[in-house]
Amino acid sequence: MATDFTLRGLPVPARYSSAESMPMSFPNIPIRLGLFALFLLGWALQPPVHAAASAQADPRQTWQMLDYIAVDYAGAVQGGRIIAPGEYAEMQEFAGTVRTQLASLPASPKQPELLAQADQLIAAVAAKTEPDQVAALARGLADTLLASFPIAAVPTSPPEPARAAALYAQQCAACHGPQGHGDGPAAASLEPPPIAFTNAERAAQRTPLALYEVISQGVPGTSMASFAGLPEAERWALAFYVGSLAYSPQARADGEGLWRENAEVRGRIPSLETLTRTREADLAATWPAAQARAIVAYLRSKPQAVTESVAGTGTLALARQQLAGSERAFAAGDVAQATTLALSAYLDGVEPVEPMLATHNAALLREIEAAMARYRAQLSGHAAPAEIAAQLAQINALFDRAEAVLQDSHMDTTTAFLGSFTILVREGIEALLIVIGMIAFLRKAERREVLPYVHAGWLGALLAGAATWAAATYLVDISGANREVTEGVSALFAAAVLLSVGIWMHQKSLAGRWQQYLHAKLSAALTRRSAVFLFVLAFVAVYREVFETILFYIAMWSEPASGAIVAGLAAGSAVLVAVAYWMLRLSKRLPIGRFFSVSSILIAVLAVILVGKGVAALQEAGWVAQALIAVPRIEWLGIYPSWQSVLAQLAVAIAAVIGFLVNTRTARAPVTETKV
Repeated sequence: MATDFTLRGLPVPARYSSAESMPMSFPNIPIRLGLFALFLLGWALQPPVHAAASAQADPRQTWQMLDYIAVDYAGAVQGGRIIAPGEYAEMQEFAGTVRTQLASLPASPKQPELLAQADQLIAAVAAKTEPDQVAALARGLADTLLASFPIAAVPTSPPEPARAAALYAQQCAACHGPQGHGDGPAAASLEPPPIAFTNAERAAQRTPLALYEVISQGVPGTSMASFAGLPEAERWALAFYVGSLAYSPQARADGEGLWRENAEVRGRIPSLETLTRTREADLAATWPAAQARAIVAYLRSKPQAVTESVAGTGTLALARQQLAGSERAFAAGDVAQATTLALSAYLDGVEPVEPMLATHNAALLREIEAAMARYRAQLSGHAAPAEIAAQLAQINALFDRAEAVLQDSHMDTTTAFLGSFTILVREGIEALLIVIGMIAFLRKAERREVLPYVHAGWLGALLAGAATWAAATYLVDISGANREVTEGVSALFAAAVLLSVGIWMHQKSLAGRWQQYLHAKLSAALTRRSAVFLFVLAFVAVYREVFETILFYIAMWSEPASGAIVAGLAAGSAVLVAVAYWMLRLSKRLPIGRFFSVSSILIAVLAVILVGKGVAALQEAGWVAQALIAVPRIEWLGIYPSWQSVLAQLAVAIAAVIGFLVNTRTARAPVTETKV
């Protein structure tokens, strides 16, 4: 901890040293649509402009100063009297600097509120207000700052504090001591002396986020250097590790019992993000101090507990926790956080058990999905608290029924086989329709030299699916929101391309235009752009289904039923091979004009189905609003009970009909083929 680090000129007192175009006329239109869709995907995955601007202004420095004030003001003022003039002067300087930095941040809707809170803080410090009131003002301002300018500091996966022990011994023990008492071999020569992590009072006021920020940024004027060179995961692990040194093994054991037995406790800390911002003192305002201390002791030593279902609490425990947190966030006026938690309740809490529940009681699963969609709509519409409470009561009652069904209906071999078989066949048929259609068309057009690109696309999708399975099993936890975004964007991309291709194929099926097309294009050379387009379409169409199928299999896998699941997978694969063979045989027998006509209609229908599924997936991920209507939910047709998905399907259907009508009216007009 001896390297130099300057926090961009931020004045921090010396005493802080804590580590706290296709030639056969697959036209340019679908190519451009595909490229445009990929551009939209890349654009959507970029951070918002507002967030980027606020990162340049570095609001995390302002947040860190507010944390200093909240923790250390008590060392400057007690009972309205200054007990440490030097420290009090620094508190005044800090409060003024916070006000100046807030004024220099990019304009935002909450900036007037931020500045008003900063003025209150300055006035409170000047009036020598009691430490608890100043701390409340500083933390309130810090929370408002985070809501307006997120500092994007949340672990991507649960930290592993136990693995940080060796890292602590290597990097920190020389100053802070082997046990964190601040008595390392180098401590005597340091001024100011290192912070003792075992200080219970100070530990009660610190959050893992505050510790992570100090580890990442360092403290100028002290021996505490920046450790930004360490991987982010190691810095988070260190933050939780040093944050746990003030707690005894007994406190951790007591906390584990409280966590497992008390659903209210679990609901209070429903996510990793919440845990990183939770102080022992926050919990002590609701529970007895000893319990608050024990809970924090346990979660600091095992943060992954907040992402795990608790044994004996039911299959839908995580969904219940997230909904409880959503209700509290809504009551506090934070609709955005309430909506985020509501989405997590469904995507991370309910979707993993969908294959099992759908096998036993599909109607109940649809009830749960509809009830949770209504709840999210109520949140967006700022419904009355009584309506929110009533809807949550209905959802929890449905959860009770679902858990009873899942508990009474163990995953027997028949259920496992049917579930595995159904999932594969259901997801595979859609991909087959697109890929077999492409292969059949290229064979009819006598362009077999193009087929390798199609085969490379679907084979590549299968390989990518295998990589996804490995990553989701051994490396990362693919969140529900990311899963839905991937499915939604890929479905909309495929729908856009299929709509344009369907209209084009319908045109070629009329008045012998397919004959003119073939004579004009049969000798055209294959371009790189056309080949890439074919590859991308085949890849996207198959990967979307493979991606969803893999995640379903991961969710339903169990060792006792593994044989039946594998048998269902094998049987489903055999059925898909038979269907593919039948479709190819049928396409060979159809006259080419009839083939074009039938294919164009089938492709247009697929586009309508896919756009409905794509919009629904993006709604579940929170990317698209959801206004419910009373229509049946028919998943295999892509029909979902929301205005957005139904109107999107109507728009695509109308576009297809208009395209077909225009083709019919111009069928007798002279045709001149041009290369596009």
